[in-house]
Amino acid sequence: MDIFSKSSREEDDEEVLRWASLEKLPTFDQLKKGLLFGSTGPSNEVNVDSLGTNDRRHLLDRLVNVADEDNEKFLLKLRARLDRVGIGLPTIEIKFEHVTVEADINTGSRALPSFINFHIDLLEGLLSLFHLLPNSKRHITILDDVSGVIKPKRMTLLLGPPSSGKTTLLLSLAGKLAKELTISGKVTYNGHELHEFVPEKTSAYISQHDVHIGEMTVRETLAFSARCQ
Repeated sequence: MDIFSKSSREEDDEEVLRWASLEKLPTFDQLKKGLLFGSTGPSNEVNVDSLGTNDRRHLLDRLVNVADEDNEKFLLKLRARLDRVGIGLPTIEIKFEHVTVEADINTGSRALPSFINFHIDLLEGLLSLFHLLPNSKRHITILDDVSGVIKPKRMTLLLGPPSSGKTTLLLSLAGKLAKELTISGKVTYNGHELHEFVPEKTSAYISQHDVHIGEMTVRETLAFSARCQ
């Protein structure tokens, strides 16, 4: 019994020494270094940026094994650790001013995605480019002079009737708007416009189809949707 206890203490002491050596590294190097614990055996010092596929999967399985339970536990531990060292999470305020989105579209049967319509659109586009054929597409405005602010640390609910431009607005704020659409106005993240940084590293648009039940509140619907994903 003393042999196993002594071996366990030696492993703990070795782990403490490893953590102490990592804490002495420069701040930038500390962000890339860590200790990866295996299912059996001692921990290994690894570079987080160069983890293999199996190591990444093993790490995620240890952190979030059961999504409904472990995800909340992991976030609570992360929040407690940040509060303990006095680190505040970065906040982002999104402002959009006079955003207008317009498009030229075909109407009627020409709007159907068919093999014939594809080639007709291609031919008309070439002829219109050389001013040999007038543009027969209809000009529509999807968003007309929309302005607003999304405050950090708040949940924002966007409501509107079908085909009112909700998805187009969210795609505009995430910088994922289709190239066929024409956008004017200004969208800023903490005062920086979209061309000054990479929006995909800051925000994301996740498309989903929720079936709303009249007997459930908005919070219950969102919670139920999150559990099903």
